[in-house]
Amino acid sequence: MTTPALPIAVLGAGSWGYALALVLADNHIPVKLWGHHPEAMRALETSRENKYLPGFPLPDTIHIAYTLEDALHNVAGILIVVPSDAFIPLLTQIKDHAHLPLAWGTKGLSSDAELLSTKAQHLLGPNAQLCVLSGPSFAKEVAQQQPTAITAASNDASAYFWQQRLHNDYFRVYTSTDMVGAQLGGACKNVLAIAVGIAEGLGLGSNARAALMTRGFAELLRLGRALGAEDSTLMGLSGIGDLILTCSENQSRNRRFGLALGQGQHAEKIKRTIGQVVEGEHTTKLVYQLAKRLQINMPITEQVYQILYEGKDARLAVKALLERAATDEHVT
Repeated sequence: MTTPALPIAVLGAGSWGYALALVLADNHIPVKLWGHHPEAMRALETSRENKYLPGFPLPDTIHIAYTLEDALHNVAGILIVVPSDAFIPLLTQIKDHAHLPLAWGTKGLSSDAELLSTKAQHLLGPNAQLCVLSGPSFAKEVAQQQPTAITAASNDASAYFWQQRLHNDYFRVYTSTDMVGAQLGGACKNVLAIAVGIAEGLGLGSNARAALMTRGFAELLRLGRALGAEDSTLMGLSGIGDLILTCSENQSRNRRFGLALGQGQHAEKIKRTIGQVVEGEHTTKLVYQLAKRLQINMPITEQVYQILYEGKDARLAVKALLERAATDEHVT
């Protein structure tokens, strides 16, 4: 008789956490799904439907956990899918389980502009098995079982642990050893999606969108090289792949946020309308701080920062980009 697989604890019950839980369930892996708000989890258990991802019923193999203790009891691994500002506080609550493989689908930086893997290693110790999941992947299309490919990046063998549990005929998981590149791509693309959205909200056309995406990618390459990321990672799924998707489709909250900003709407009103965390807003400040610390030239990121945090008019920000001195096209 085959021994039943131990569950995976999925911590975070938003659209992406729920979509990944569905993938695990579809692969016959039992799941313990936990979210920050018990009332939302009760509603999910009662309605059998996630309010952020309606139309995809809760499978019987996904168990709703109301406490972290329940979620983490007798599991094979932990998958964290919470907003970046909740990532470190959650890690401090689960550090007694640092012996388990731990992956995250969170895209962003820590509150002091560090990589999430750096903070996780410090909190959980040198023997922690850490893996980042990143790539072009809208939750709704994953739930629909539309073809999707992501990267599982780890400095140890745990990338294969997650590949074995998540990979199937519609959800393709590639492994990598470049955690730095995978994380930077996932963070910076949200900032650039806001920039592209702003430009489109201003009615600047497809040429401007292509220019912002291309020169934004050059900024990502500069930052990645300074931090030791591999160019091949940034040119892959978790880099340019995620950038293209997030900047091009209105399923992206960050693009929609920028679009509404370009149309003159107020940031707080836009966020209320979207109804979920817009990671790129806070990440813009952190990437800007990181670039300043490393003395990396990131003019698009700087203009988005000035729009969001210094009240700069979006048209003046675009004008500032266009008025930069003529130069050769290069990355460094």
